[in-house]
Amino acid sequence: MTAKPRLSLDHITVTDTTPAQLAGLAAATGCSGICPFLHSMDVLPAMPEHDLVHDAAARRATRAILADTGMTVDLIYPFTMAGRTVVADFAAALEAGAELGASLANVLCYDRDPTRRTEKLAELADLAATFNMGLAIEFYPPSQVRTLAETLAEIDRAGRDNIGVTADLLHIVRGGDWDQSLALLSDPRVRIGQIADGPAQMPADRIEWEAGIQRLLPGKGAFDIAAFTAALRPDVPLSVEVPQQSALEAGVPSLDRARAAVDATLAGLEPSSASN
Repeated sequence: MTAKPRLSLDHITVTDTTPAQLAGLAAATGCSGICPFLHSMDVLPAMPEHDLVHDAAARRATRAILADTGMTVDLIYPFTMAGRTVVADFAAALEAGAELGASLANVLCYDRDPTRRTEKLAELADLAATFNMGLAIEFYPPSQVRTLAETLAEIDRAGRDNIGVTADLLHIVRGGDWDQSLALLSDPRVRIGQIADGPAQMPADRIEWEAGIQRLLPGKGAFDIAAFTAALRPDVPLSVEVPQQSALEAGVPSLDRARAAVDATLAGLEPSSASN
């Protein structure tokens, strides 16, 4: 890859930051955007308490830092669709994301009822459209939409033009559908790619731990990062999603962790770094 790609810094790479701090780190490491959590979550205990959905002052401060650093908000979290989800409850989060200039809301689908899942997805897409936003379904092996092929089929069933895909390299590898996914990555509905690395195999009971807590820096594992990025359309932004709990617990500063992840990602995009 000759041209430097457009990178976003994902919040999960440096969970011990607020969205405003994340924007500063993204700017300092040469990224063009961020993918923040709008509010803190119990499953991410290192993340400082914040709530951009309900705290207007925090939104204003974050928006000011985004303007000062020139960062865009490429993807917002969390939007998890379960059986009991009330879609209207997401209105405030979508409005907050729109105020920050976000273009996409990341969606995980856990609803086991396929008909209800599709209906609620279409309803959420319609709600997001009122804020000039789109959705990006993140397929994930432990969820009910596990692969890229399943995601594209779900989008077809929902019948909404503003639904796309978050394509995480880790989930493709762990989903076991590498060849089929590689052939589908050029689909225009793939809106953002996420990059990390890992060993060739991971026990099933460790997949969620790996995804949320401890991934390998790009180039340090077995994933074919260059093939993944080459299969994406050139205009698809790439997100650096490399949680490093071991480095966090060792006291490595957030800037150093962010810089290591971004630098490794840039190096990992070179064809010579592919290990498959």
